[in-house]
Amino acid sequence: MSDGTQKLWGGRFTGETDPLMHLYNASLPYDYKMYKADLEGTKVYTAGLQKLGLLTDAELAKIHEGLAEIQKEWDADKFVRHPNDEDIHTANERRLGEIIGREIAGKVHTGRSRNDQVVTDLRIYCRDVVNDTLFPALKGLVDVLIKRAEGEIDILMPGYTHLQRAQPIRWSHWLSSYATYFTEDYKRLGQILHRLNQSPLGAGALAGHPYGIDREFLAEGLGFNSVIGNSLVAVSDRDFIVELMFWGTLFMNHISRFAEDLIIYCTAEFGFIQLSDAYSTGSSLMPQKKNADSLELLRGKSGRVFGDLTGFLMSLKGIPSTYDKDMQEDKEPLFDCLTTVEHSMLIATGVISTLTVNKDKMEAALTMDMLATDLADYLVRKGVPFRETHHISGECVATAENLGLSGIDKLTLEQYQKIDSRFAEDLFETFNFEQSVERRNATGGTAKSAVLKQLNNLKSQLN
Repeated sequence: MSDGTQKLWGGRFTGETDPLMHLYNASLPYDYKMYKADLEGTKVYTAGLQKLGLLTDAELAKIHEGLAEIQKEWDADKFVRHPNDEDIHTANERRLGEIIGREIAGKVHTGRSRNDQVVTDLRIYCRDVVNDTLFPALKGLVDVLIKRAEGEIDILMPGYTHLQRAQPIRWSHWLSSYATYFTEDYKRLGQILHRLNQSPLGAGALAGHPYGIDREFLAEGLGFNSVIGNSLVAVSDRDFIVELMFWGTLFMNHISRFAEDLIIYCTAEFGFIQLSDAYSTGSSLMPQKKNADSLELLRGKSGRVFGDLTGFLMSLKGIPSTYDKDMQEDKEPLFDCLTTVEHSMLIATGVISTLTVNKDKMEAALTMDMLATDLADYLVRKGVPFRETHHISGECVATAENLGLSGIDKLTLEQYQKIDSRFAEDLFETFNFEQSVERRNATGGTAKSAVLKQLNNLKSQLN
């Protein structure tokens, strides 16, 4: 290097870069987020060079001191960026040369390419975000759902299909349903973490390392589970990013449905819940309004995350092997996806932990027609085939409607027996919402014992 501002690839080029091209090419404005990963990768990589005899003990110590100083600057937000810093790798190496001298700093890139360096940084960064941010935030959301479900297990509400009242369930059963979705997301994220935690470092630009560096040593030093066995794949693979972003889209799909349910439940027409002021806004014109903006944003930002994934897939799908500059387009959508998902987890946790449940409104929405299936089950227990009892129960509902009655419980025994002689006085015991939910005590059901079993199972999976 002739000076501290020379580009890493500058020796082949004698002309000046178009200033707009420099801006178009630069990624430091967003990939600076990976500064810790980049410094960590360089620290271990230079230890690998020292193991080969390409660095002395003294040189390695000086390099590591310089890297520690750079990290302090980044941590304190005092790192001074240079106009010619293309990316986080260029910036850190340039600064290392300023601290310890360019002669020693110039050795850190021996046998390494930005191709294997950048993807190493990305894998470390993604692993750290998953472990330090996403896992705790997602577990926090599930914990709140479980805690609320346990504390409000006696509240009954309508369950819906086609947005029509279907059968009575417990409010806790609804909470448990989303706790189940999010627990599956938690487990799925662990599976992705295992696949992304593989080391590409030491693959060089694409063809491998010219000095025979110990890639297993590098992998172990960086906390990777294994080494990617093909150097071409090591530098060009972005499947782990696609998987993470797909995971984010699936999680946001669950969050969007969760938000939509709660948006409906907090309308005046339903009145099942009320959001706290912390997660609501008002109208600039209508003073009576309390808008569920937190939930609408959760629903809306799902589209943003879906777009991050599809946009990157379009960038990735047609590029030839191995590394191409198109791959620089992985970071902005990835970072946006991960940040949006994290914030969505935290907002959803805040919403569900602070909302107020209107027990009376929920239970007032239960209507006797929702026990029509229980009426059919009553005859099943007397030995009548379900297909026949389904028809009979439907006839009872139609009869009550035709007579202008408020529910099937208002028919008399005589009217029931006119429909089917197998009805007896004990049929009226069917018309009890609590008994209806308690009959559904098989695994996964809405009986109290079944819901508590679900919640305990979720807790064991998270732990």
